[in-house]
Amino acid sequence: MNVTGKVAVVAGGASGLGRAVCTHLGQAGASVAVLDRDGIGATALAAELPAAIGIEADVADAGAVERALDRTLAEFGAVHIGVNTAGVVDAARIVSRRGPAALDDFERVVRINLCGTFNVMRVAVAAMLANEPDEDGERGVMINTASGAAYDGQSGQAAYSASKAGVIGLALPVARDLAGTGVRVNTIAPGLFETPMTGSLPDRVRTGIEQTLVEPSRMGRPEEFARMVRSIVENGYLNAECIRLDAAVRPPAR
Repeated sequence: MNVTGKVAVVAGGASGLGRAVCTHLGQAGASVAVLDRDGIGATALAAELPAAIGIEADVADAGAVERALDRTLAEFGAVHIGVNTAGVVDAARIVSRRGPAALDDFERVVRINLCGTFNVMRVAVAAMLANEPDEDGERGVMINTASGAAYDGQSGQAAYSASKAGVIGLALPVARDLAGTGVRVNTIAPGLFETPMTGSLPDRVRTGIEQTLVEPSRMGRPEEFARMVRSIVENGYLNAECIRLDAAVRPPAR
């Protein structure tokens, strides 16, 4: 599927990886709906793109996402590309000196990272199914963001790793649900990227992380993630796959 002339919905699009995706797809000729809890940031980014709208939406809120997709359809008439990048990180060992980990914290991470991903998928895919198929029979492409932590979770990452492993687990059954419809579902598992989250790390921590990377020995650039999104969209034979984009990093236990 060529991104030019298509409509993309990017959840978590106001910053980090999502912002790079919005910018890249917008510059490639796609119309973009920037969804984010930060409505001001989403609107500001949309104003920088050729054809875009910013929408405040919490991915874990069913009604908010439904309204966001309704607004996208009203503005652009269709949805062809869905990208999930919204997520949170929390760190806690299952038991510490303070006692067992708080269940509420675990549930919050899973609700945003996993349930939020499914929430956007279900509404975006429903919109895609209304599209006329293109010359290759495609109606839409859904791309979710997991993490290398889904495979190599470190101590204290139980909630984050479990939520991202769940995101990987969504792709195959949903792709099978959609067999014959012209809608594909894929996942990217990024490693360490230059985002606001990693930008706040102390220099010594960043140096330690970069020493674990194989090649290249640097953090990923958000534009590289965005290019991978576009590659998935444009490669019509790629379905139900998870691609690790991580410079071959395999984090140690701690």
